Amino acid sequence: MTNTLAYHQAASRSAWEIDAVFLFITVVSLFFFILVEGLLIYFAVRYRRRRAEEAHATSDVRSNFVLETVWVIIPSIVVIAFFVYGYVVYRDVTTPSPGASDIHVVAQQFLFNFKYPDGRTGINELRVPVGKPVKLIMTSRDVIHGFFVPAYRLKQDILPGRYTYLYLQPDKEGAYDVYCAEYCGGGHSTMRAKLIVMPPGEYANWVAGAAAEAAVPLADRGKALVEKFGCLGCHTVDGSPKVGPSLKGLFGRQGTLEDGRTVTADEEYIKESLYDPGAKIVKGFPNVMPTFKGTVSPDDVTAVIAYIKTLK
Repeated sequence: MTNTLAYHQAASRSAWEIDAVFLFITVVSLFFFILVEGLLIYFAVRYRRRRAEEAHATSDVRSNFVLETVWVIIPSIVVIAFFVYGYVVYRDVTTPSPGASDIHVVAQQFLFNFKYPDGRTGINELRVPVGKPVKLIMTSRDVIHGFFVPAYRLKQDILPGRYTYLYLQPDKEGAYDVYCAEYCGGGHSTMRAKLIVMPPGEYANWVAGAAAEAAVPLADRGKALVEKFGCLGCHTVDGSPKVGPSLKGLFGRQGTLEDGRTVTADEEYIKESLYDPGAKIVKGFPNVMPTFKGTVSPDDVTAVIAYIKTLK
């Protein structure tokens, strides 16, 4: 269940419906292309001039009302069929199913925040039970983002200052890639998430597993949070720089800021970097880190600090 499915696989009824529309348009267009090009080649060969001396005066060609009517009506019917079929599918994939669960999505550079109806939150990971329709209520904290699920053939822009909506029908268990489909800044390529469709029993166990997380050692929990929040998209743990400084050896290290000041990476600095990342920008790195204020709890910050301390 945890393997990522290929892009071309259809994991939802929306994918099957949208694929069918494109297949219908392709087959009909190919039929008329072959018909028209075939007739064009046939007439070009059949009525070609064989020798220059056989040239004759042009025949007196009159209009043919029946023929002109046919070649206007048939293409019109085809275009209308494309529109009607496409509209029916569009209506189906944009109409919420009864009993859909509302999940709020807040996009920001460069991650997706998910908030479930019972208050649970997730970063770059959306878990839903199979067969249960979902309504995503989405907005952005900064720029335009896109929520694109290739296996569902669905994409919706996420706009700052307003809500947009996307309806998912998770018909098949599995883990599916979610991409930001709008260029949103220097870390755009790292803005990815996972849609994990789980069996109902497994999903219920996952919901009930929050209490068990408290028994995990603090540093191990911090490591899991760093991976979950997508921190490794911009930071490394091996000492090499990326979009941001490496986390290896970070705690207790002195660094130079863009304004020339020096700062020591202690607990307060790490906490401030999570909640107000633009307050102290390390020299040589862009100011692109998103704020985790309202997303990462004080307990989570403590766990992340504990993990960073182990990266000596």
